[in-house]
Amino acid sequence: MLPCRRPSLDRAVIEPAPAKVNLALHLRQRRADGYHDLETLFAFTDFGDTVRVAAAETLSLTVTGPFAAAVGDGDNLVLRAARALAASAGRPATAALTLDKQIPVAAGLGGGSADAAATLRLLDRFWGLHIPLTGLAKIAATLGADVPACVFSQTMVGTGRGDDLASSDLALAGTPILLVNPRAAVPTGPVFAGWDGVDRGALVAAAWRTARNDLTAAAVSIAPAIATVLAALAATPATFVRMSGSGATCLALYANDGDCARAAMTIAAVHPAWWQARSRLR
Repeated sequence: MLPCRRPSLDRAVIEPAPAKVNLALHLRQRRADGYHDLETLFAFTDFGDTVRVAAAETLSLTVTGPFAAAVGDGDNLVLRAARALAASAGRPATAALTLDKQIPVAAGLGGGSADAAATLRLLDRFWGLHIPLTGLAKIAATLGADVPACVFSQTMVGTGRGDDLASSDLALAGTPILLVNPRAAVPTGPVFAGWDGVDRGALVAAAWRTARNDLTAAAVSIAPAIATVLAALAATPATFVRMSGSGATCLALYANDGDCARAAMTIAAVHPAWWQARSRLR
């Protein structure tokens, strides 16, 4: 059974869009539809974007935050999510949306997917639709492979394209996490295209610490700085280090907040140009 807990709210018109990380990502085969059959362990952090809404007679989007320029003013997943929800509910897509963009773009953190999922949750509430999360996840599946998992925004296993979801009983909430990106935007398509096609075996979620991210080598070939980030994180007291998604963001887990904070300071001192965020798993 899929989880039904909604992410916490700040106010009635604000919805968090938690950043997604992949603690494991196993590719099994290429599919005829252009996607890949994969097995992944999704987790989510307290760090992320936020989406706000106000009443309006039309649909609009304003983007703020440090990565607003990378999003641009054109059509994106937030607007597509609003239109998809409105069409499903048979109502006009009327809302003034504001996206505060804190998650780097093309970073392996599912920022666009998280924003779309947050928009679905927010407008479901704002429009008084009362659609359960499982229903929103069905709409989300039309927007992208990672969007359904982002609707739930909690640890779960994804198979198929990543949108066949199952609950996970791993007790990871509260684990300190450090996210580091060498400020390299890595497009998802070329990384998947660079996978060597070798099936290295199934994911056993309970053994996620010894699992893999099968896209790491392909991502490093495009952005060699990823290897430097992984090495820098491995040199800290991290209990776990991995690249997230298709990169370039890498993550490290820590036994306590002190170790995480010291690691963040050490890396910032040596690599001040790198982007980083310190948070906890949800």
